Amino acid sequence: MSQYVSRLRSRPHGPFPGRSGLRLPGTARRPRRVAMLSVHTSPLHQPGTGDAGGMNVYIVELARKLASLNIEVEIFTRATTGTLPPAVELAPGVLVRHVDAGPYEGLAKEELPAQLCAFTHGVMQAWAGHRPGYYDLVHSHYWLSGHVGWLAAERWGVPLVHAMHTMAKVKNAALAAGDTPEPAARVIGETQIVRAADRLIANTDEEAGELMRHYEAERGKVAVVHPGVNLDRFRPAAEGTPDGDPSATSDTSASRAAARARLGLPQDALIPLFAGRIQPLKAPDILLRAVAVLLDEDPSLRSRLVVPVVGGPSGSGLAKPEGLQKLAARLGIADVVRFRPPVGQEQLADWYRAASVLVMPSYSESFGLVAIEAQACGTPVVAAAVGGLPVAVRDGVSGFLISGHDPADYARALGRFARDTSLAGRMGAAAARHARAFGWDTAAAATAEVYTAAMQERRRHLRSPHG
Repeated sequence: MSQYVSRLRSRPHGPFPGRSGLRLPGTARRPRRVAMLSVHTSPLHQPGTGDAGGMNVYIVELARKLASLNIEVEIFTRATTGTLPPAVELAPGVLVRHVDAGPYEGLAKEELPAQLCAFTHGVMQAWAGHRPGYYDLVHSHYWLSGHVGWLAAERWGVPLVHAMHTMAKVKNAALAAGDTPEPAARVIGETQIVRAADRLIANTDEEAGELMRHYEAERGKVAVVHPGVNLDRFRPAAEGTPDGDPSATSDTSASRAAARARLGLPQDALIPLFAGRIQPLKAPDILLRAVAVLLDEDPSLRSRLVVPVVGGPSGSGLAKPEGLQKLAARLGIADVVRFRPPVGQEQLADWYRAASVLVMPSYSESFGLVAIEAQACGTPVVAAAVGGLPVAVRDGVSGFLISGHDPADYARALGRFARDTSLAGRMGAAAARHARAFGWDTAAAATAEVYTAAMQERRRHLRSPHG
């Protein structure tokens, strides 16, 4: 359970108190209340564990900012424990509803399609307790939620806005060795959702193109909204200077030194960090193999090399939960690799600050929130040139993009940081400046515009004599 739980309060099923629902001048076309669907992973779960990752962060931060725009958000998610109340307030204007659908524990994501009817029933039960028109719009995340959202939106007579986050056809085109292809049922399901949705939100222009190319999405339905980063949490922060100016190399260097002291890491170490779910898709093995190549070429680096791997097994990585540790031993680098469990957002920010460089060798990324978070903390990124990472990382400025997944290419990039000890500071300062363009305020405002457009089009369709 994440760091949010300590701040949560149990809430009844009724509407938020003190919020009249009256439309204010200038906001008449915006939704008052959005039903947000996240079937397979709860926004309350710790990112980096199980199926919780960037999508969890996305939903939490987006919902908070939408609420600040006077758009109430109710997030429906599958209950995975019987200890939490049916409804929990995540933040003012943001309610999380736990829906009973299948056993609380031991249910893999691949088994969830069989529980969609039960989940839909729970969503409909919550809606039945309200007046007509209680929800103005449905926003679903990931294809499982999309099928529930499709039915709910049709039943309620409201628009469906859908975010894929990942797509089966894209993942299957770039599978890691030993990874499991996405099933045909998911491909069919995603195709149906693309046709049913009033609007599709893509993280990048490339993802928008993939929706149109692979799923024949209508161009006018697709809106590009870059995800954001919490710039209050993820920022360079030297001890005693929490609001340091990220524009100066000295600030990022001081921030790095302070974070290393807090985490007990050597000040003069070269620290390439992996942070995220441990599964073939994210390719943490590429980092380990690159480190082995680096040490073969320059054995003297071993005395000042620390390689933290922060995260837990997920997806197909659960089949071999200790596979990465065994690989480190086989490669002869177990002495420099430090495996750490997933951590809360505040401590994750310190791991970013402490690192010389974040390494993201993923085979597929719809955007790569981890890359933006690290850069916001003043840490450059070495990443695969896939998906949204060329948007998240400015090649040669805030980090380096690598074509392909050859460990030797990643070793060469890491070698540049090893040879030039000032490179991390210089690139880190540029990375912090780059990341400041990706605030959640901007993302929420753009998402609200997508909602408004979907509602306007729905009203036009209803007024049309051919609607």
